[in-house]
Amino acid sequence: MSNADIHHSRRRFIIGATALVVGTWLPVKSSRAAQNLANGATPSLAGGNSRLHANAFVQIDTDGTVTVLSKHTEVGQGIYTAMATLVAEELDADWSKVHVEAAPADTAVYKNLKMGIQGTGGSSSVANAYMQMRQMGAVARYLLITAAAKQWHVPSGELVVKEGIISHELSGRSGGFGEFVLTAATLPSPDISKLVLKKTEDFRLIGKVNGPHRVDSVQKTTGKAYFPQDIHEQGMLTVTLIKSPLFGGKLKSFSADEALRMPGVKDVRATDSGVAIYAKDSWTAIEARKKVKAEWDNSSAETRSSEEIFAEMRKAAENPGVIAARNGNPLEAVAQGNSDKIIEAEYLFPYLAHAPMEPLTGYLLWDGDSVYAKYGCQIQTIDQIQLSKIFNIPVEKVTIETVLAGGSFGRRIDLGNEFLGPDLAADMAAVAKAIGPGQGIKLISTREDDIRGGWYRPMILHKFRAAIRDNKIIAWMNTISGHSFAANSVFAAMIKDGVDRTMVEGSKEPPYSFEHFQCDAHIIPGKVPTSSLRSVGSTHSGHAVESFIDQLLEMTGQDPVTGRLALMEKAPREAAVLKAVAAAANWKGSDAGNGRMRGVGVAKAFGTSVAQIAEVSIGEAGIPKVHKIWCAVDCGVAVNPDVIKAQIEGGIGYGLGIALYANVSLNKGFVEQSNFNNYRPLRINEMPEVEVIIVPSSEAPSGVGELGVPTIAPAVGNALAKLGRSRSTLSLPFHRLGTPDKA
Repeated sequence: MSNADIHHSRRRFIIGATALVVGTWLPVKSSRAAQNLANGATPSLAGGNSRLHANAFVQIDTDGTVTVLSKHTEVGQGIYTAMATLVAEELDADWSKVHVEAAPADTAVYKNLKMGIQGTGGSSSVANAYMQMRQMGAVARYLLITAAAKQWHVPSGELVVKEGIISHELSGRSGGFGEFVLTAATLPSPDISKLVLKKTEDFRLIGKVNGPHRVDSVQKTTGKAYFPQDIHEQGMLTVTLIKSPLFGGKLKSFSADEALRMPGVKDVRATDSGVAIYAKDSWTAIEARKKVKAEWDNSSAETRSSEEIFAEMRKAAENPGVIAARNGNPLEAVAQGNSDKIIEAEYLFPYLAHAPMEPLTGYLLWDGDSVYAKYGCQIQTIDQIQLSKIFNIPVEKVTIETVLAGGSFGRRIDLGNEFLGPDLAADMAAVAKAIGPGQGIKLISTREDDIRGGWYRPMILHKFRAAIRDNKIIAWMNTISGHSFAANSVFAAMIKDGVDRTMVEGSKEPPYSFEHFQCDAHIIPGKVPTSSLRSVGSTHSGHAVESFIDQLLEMTGQDPVTGRLALMEKAPREAAVLKAVAAAANWKGSDAGNGRMRGVGVAKAFGTSVAQIAEVSIGEAGIPKVHKIWCAVDCGVAVNPDVIKAQIEGGIGYGLGIALYANVSLNKGFVEQSNFNNYRPLRINEMPEVEVIIVPSSEAPSGVGELGVPTIAPAVGNALAKLGRSRSTLSLPFHRLGTPDKA
């Protein structure tokens, strides 16, 4: 791809929360684009004068094809379908003619309205784009209707739009969208504040069960979808990296004579990331890497084992940390003699690899003046800034083309952590700089690179104390001790007054009300690279909080459902999903008969309330068997119910695999796991039946993609507790998630 092609495809558009202006395609900086748009730019034609650019998000061809540009990256969660649904609803498009492409990297135009940067994460995509993308569809609809009215010389108010056809009943005329593209391009953009969006009762796509099929399903199921692994640019070299096997190790020297003698190996060079092997193809690069001998300086590396790191966290948790939330006087309430009983528990959460099906891969070309990169980029703004700094060029000279990514779960978010080392964007830059300008490189990684290469879910410890008086829970204390992935990263602003809000989310605001409450946290510095995992802090807080409340309810003789509901006076939406899931499961207590028990989990994350009930037994060799999961979710307006159900089902499978098997452990600093043989995912025959209940809501849409994860582990663990197992230790030989409950 030439620079001319890149610049021609870059678009400039500014949209605020309540106002919209429509821009043209111009090879200019965003600041200049903003000025042009403020001066009243209009829709335009491009693509050989056959495509209407109605706005920065919607394009319509003369054949009636509607192309939606998604500012959010498709990593399997169905966001392309959601963005298309929002546009097509207001446009009244023919769904069979709706196509989705990734928007170019341009923060001023395509920023996430909740994050302030262009990026996908925190289950914020639909939540931030719900009104924006509907408005984009409404703008395009207005232009087409106005164009049709102009061509037919009739009042626009007499026109009707349905499934891509504009009709005028009085004259009997009708035509597809494509017939009005040329005229629409000559019209001024409408005032968005005067456009009336559809009422909920008029929706024909949004919220419909068995509604629009996923826009990417056909390509993915036929093998036509284009992923980073499919990149093959002319003249590129395929590159593998050798990094220190210990986190924090530095390259001292290397020997590559044997590798350089292999046919197809072009070069081996030291980089800022380690040692890079440049070859003609993937196989050669991987095989040649085995023949390179590297020596490392490990004087500053992490050389402890997991148990030693946990011991550091446990010692810190002996005393309260920085207060995240508090009411009443919990310290006094849990003091000796002030309550009938004091209950304590501890939960340990290990490092976890994200393990997406497609390991990180990307292409980068540096020509000495500008950078073009192509990969499954998840946070475009961060990567653009990072690449501009590394190459010492302006941000507008960094072009990122985003392609479909084979899963993420947080792995494709580059934190730009200056202390813990580079990730994909910086690694690609280091490899390209080492070989020199003008040479395109495709950096690949193997499953072993992914599992052993760091950027894990942080290691975390939860310590609880609760006070019971007159058989009521009167005090709750939760001390969290662990790593912060936000520290020293581009997300450092998440740490305020010494508290990392991602560490305490789900813990400092549980759905339960207590007379005395405290949540506090210790940030423990570490040398192991960490980042967010699917459901972020809720991946551990949901498990810990729901396990401990279940233990307390059991000790006070209360039913897991009715006991929770009694404490939810300030959490009506969580109470509603708990009631809904209990009704769906026909809850009559924990004992389901036939040797099966049921457990409960409730959580709120990313604005969404979720509750699960798990039915579990002990199978062969003592292995837990999860038979069925009921899950109720309140995510506001359900844009694509089928996609929501798929996301909840996928999150349950992902979270169950973590609960039963996943663990990244260090032995004197070395990662013990390497592939799916010892970093075990859930297998298809272990996936339980899942019933998803979407609670009807008129509230604004909230996150879905991560909400299957937080409550599956505690629901299963609480069921296992009824079967005689500890809530915090699921089962041997499975990974030990924590110490036995103690009172």
